[in-house]
Amino acid sequence: MTHEEFMKRAIELSKENVNNGGGPFGAVIVKEGEIVGEGVNSVSTQTDPTAHAEVVAIRNATKNLNTFNLSGCIIYTSCEPCPMCLGAIYWAHISRMFYGNTKDDAAKVGFNDKFIYDELDRPLDKRTVPAINLMKDEAGVAFKMWDDKSDKIEY
Repeated sequence: MTHEEFMKRAIELSKENVNNGGGPFGAVIVKEGEIVGEGVNSVSTQTDPTAHAEVVAIRNATKNLNTFNLSGCIIYTSCEPCPMCLGAIYWAHISRMFYGNTKDDAAKVGFNDKFIYDELDRPLDKRTVPAINLMKDEAGVAFKMWDDKSDKIEY
């Protein structure tokens, strides 16, 4: 299949999802020319704010491939990913991304991620949801344990 055919599938998923009561987003993950994961935006249908199409597709692909590392995979998503999804794409080590709609297109229909990008640029104590450092020394024990662990699985 071609890049366009995989993108067509992601777009098809987004349209089907609108008809099924979900958000207008779909994503497909491909490895070596085969679809290994698909996802649609299930935020409202699953009452899960993290159930964006890309995250659902990543969860599906990692389950199907039995690995958390999607190196060598390509994601096709019907819209430019939000900051959360972009972070998940990087954490999953996905090698390449194609997208349809832009974040500006999404904003025009009510999915505006600009406030998140703006928040990330603010100092921690100036954000809408303040971040307060608490019990750093106690929390650091787990990091020390991890750092000393000889059989850890790094990601």
